[in-house]
Amino acid sequence: MSLKDSPTNELYLHFSPSNLAYSEVAAHLLAASTLVSAPAADLRLGITSLLASTNTLTIPAGIHNATKTVLTSKPAILRYFARAFPDINHLYAALSPANLALVDEIIELCENDNVGSVSKSVAGKKAFLVGEALSLADLVVWDFVVAKKVKAGDVFVDWLEAKFEVLKKAKALVDAEVAAIPAICLFRNEIVRQVATAVKAEPASILARLEVPRDSKNGDIALPVPRLGVIGNPIEIAKTITEKFVLNKYITKVSPAGPFVNFTINRNLLRDTVIPQILTLKSKYGCNSTGFGKRAVLDFSSPNIAKPFHAGHLRSTIIGNFITNILKANGWRTVSINYLGDWGKQYGLLAIGYEKYGNDKELEKDPIRHLFEVYVKINKDIGRKAETEVEEIETEESGNSVDDLARAYFKRMEDGDSQALQTWQKFRDLSIVKYKEIYKRVNVDFDIYSGESQYSASQMEDVVKELSDLGLLVEHNNARIVDLKEHKLGVAVIVRSDGAMLYLSRDIAAAIERQRTFKSDSLIYIVGNAQDHHFRQLFKILDLMGRPWARNCVHVGFGMIKSKDGEMSTRKGKVIFLEQILNDTRDAMHDVMKENENKYKQIQDPIGVADIVGISSIMVQDMSARRGKDYEFDWNRMLTFEGDTGPYLQYAHARLCSMERTANLDISDISTLDFSVLVEPSANDLLEKLSLYPDVLLESAQSYEPCTLVNYVLTLSHCISAAWENLWVVNQPEHIARARMALYRAARITLGNALSLLGLKPVERM
Repeated sequence: MSLKDSPTNELYLHFSPSNLAYSEVAAHLLAASTLVSAPAADLRLGITSLLASTNTLTIPAGIHNATKTVLTSKPAILRYFARAFPDINHLYAALSPANLALVDEIIELCENDNVGSVSKSVAGKKAFLVGEALSLADLVVWDFVVAKKVKAGDVFVDWLEAKFEVLKKAKALVDAEVAAIPAICLFRNEIVRQVATAVKAEPASILARLEVPRDSKNGDIALPVPRLGVIGNPIEIAKTITEKFVLNKYITKVSPAGPFVNFTINRNLLRDTVIPQILTLKSKYGCNSTGFGKRAVLDFSSPNIAKPFHAGHLRSTIIGNFITNILKANGWRTVSINYLGDWGKQYGLLAIGYEKYGNDKELEKDPIRHLFEVYVKINKDIGRKAETEVEEIETEESGNSVDDLARAYFKRMEDGDSQALQTWQKFRDLSIVKYKEIYKRVNVDFDIYSGESQYSASQMEDVVKELSDLGLLVEHNNARIVDLKEHKLGVAVIVRSDGAMLYLSRDIAAAIERQRTFKSDSLIYIVGNAQDHHFRQLFKILDLMGRPWARNCVHVGFGMIKSKDGEMSTRKGKVIFLEQILNDTRDAMHDVMKENENKYKQIQDPIGVADIVGISSIMVQDMSARRGKDYEFDWNRMLTFEGDTGPYLQYAHARLCSMERTANLDISDISTLDFSVLVEPSANDLLEKLSLYPDVLLESAQSYEPCTLVNYVLTLSHCISAAWENLWVVNQPEHIARARMALYRAARITLGNALSLLGLKPVERM
């Protein structure tokens, strides 16, 4: 994936429900439908904060501008469309000065919310407002009349929409976004609106402080007044808020409790909003546009070529994939990079080892395992300690003849020796093929397979030169370093005393190249906690080099997976292959499935389902705790299929699918469903949990913690299980059965969405 392949040809329009973007979308649709000189950039729509009063258009770098541009306000956005796309310049840019002045005057009337003047200008009118053709004046007034429901303009709206069908399409697109606003946000927004008026507090501050009461008997939403920062007695302020609050269709009860104000929401309205919303949005339920116009570049997995993909790589892979998925769900564009360890003296060592221990037949049969066996044997030959790390092998001085041969071989690679590079390329290609097989099994895909080999010595020399020119590079014990002690980061060695450039120089070059290529808003490295110091040094050096984007670089760390006898080792051969783990859990799950002969016969691909459920067991175990913690790799725990596990989640989803198949009810026409029959406590609990799913996606995107979503789906599954006990569908009156089926389908959609974001494939039978 190169820059030209990346999704830059998009514009991002954020609008507020209080300032509907009908005219902006219509202008873009007109441009897209008439543009002949070049393809129109796609327009992505999203709701900004419900409290915002202005709309914004984000124009990424490369579309009409060299840098990212953000336009604010309806007039600015409309004028941009009219000027940027020549085929619709008749809307504004090509008008005569006199007509331009008239258009600007009409736009100002609408911006000032002058309903009276606008009504007079369009009452009964069936003609363009300025000149003999469509202009921005027509679009703005049409927008104003539709949004404000100005009756005097109905004739004008009907006439204009009859002439330009895209106006109806624009209206439908905007209305669909409004309908997708998370239901719970509507209730919070009403609280914020009235509290802001009552005590003159900032709306954003109020919204950020709303929380769930400790005791559900007190209400559904609580506001801790002291945290608002409003001057005065918090208890008295709470009373003032309560007295001034006007109950309505959203909030049915308000009560002070010392320095707190508790709010009770209209649960009937929540129920009647959430279920149709989920059934309509399906896979898009819970997604938002907070990341519109932003791009994240993510570096994760990054195994070493010609070594096995072991359990230790699992965490970076599945956490990185989760973060990629969750950012996409929050509107970000992402670029996922697998930065392979594919260069260095160890490849000389592997080549020397292959000459001694390699077998072409074994290489063809299982290349990764055979290369690993070779790697272990050659390390034993030179007496390498089991706990020695790869980096230490590459940097230590040794008189060992095998070491010398390995260095000489790698020198041939660096010098471009065709035979040496051919062997290296063979190892690399075979490894990537095998990696892709495993990534496919765990539902991971990368946009780019990069690697250390992609950054040449000359690029690293450019980094060294720039550091030197900036006065950041100093001599220290014959090495060249960046002194970061004043930043409490010690000394960063860039060039060793023997002249060899270390990994840090390559990482600096890689970061600069990525930012130059993708112009990202966040550069995220998903690497173990052990590398935290390395990344803090990297980010600080980039900052000292004058790269302002360094502040957007993030290291997402995680704990280690340990075996019972300590940390896993690659060098000694005591390594648990990930493929072995996947196969063993698949086989164990298959054995469990065969115990229920009737259900087993109904599954078309039992081995495939067993593989999916087994992988779910592994991944949910890994993501259940906070990522910063170490955990012990335990086969017994891995192969347990009871309790809060991946198989439990898959079973919940499969059971919901089974219910839909068995009931065979048609609930496609949502308007015919009577949700008022869903009065049981278990129905209310399930509805509340479903309504909170959008919050979980927002929180997960901020914390990068998979356990946030895992804990949610486990709780959701518990609510579904509780509902099974008394919310029956079969043999119930039709109106009750259909309402309950709609609730269960909403639960199945939400659970399936969440499992997909975790990197799991929801199963329908098991």
